[in-house]
Amino acid sequence: MSPEKMVMMANQIATFFRSQPGDDQPERIAEHLNDFWAPRMRAQFLAHVRDGGQGCDPLVVRAAAHVRAPVVRAD
Repeated sequence: MSPEKMVMMANQIATFFRSQPGDDQPERIAEHLNDFWAPRMRAQFLAHVRDGGQGCDPLVVRAAAHVRAPVVRAD
C-alpha cells in the first residue's frame, strides 16, 4: 500500500475517534489498527511513524505506541 493511502486511512480513523467521548483516543485507534489491519500494514505503519510520521495526525502518532508490532518468524 502506498504510504499516502496508509496515512489517509489512519487519519480517517483518528478523525472518527476524535469525535468520541473520553480521553483514550490513541488507545482506541491502536485497538482498531490491531484488530483490522493486517500485520504487514501494521509493520508499514510503525516504520512510517518511526521515520517521522510525515502527514500523520498527532493522535495517530500517539496511537503507534499501542499498536502491536507483527511477530517476525525466523524460518
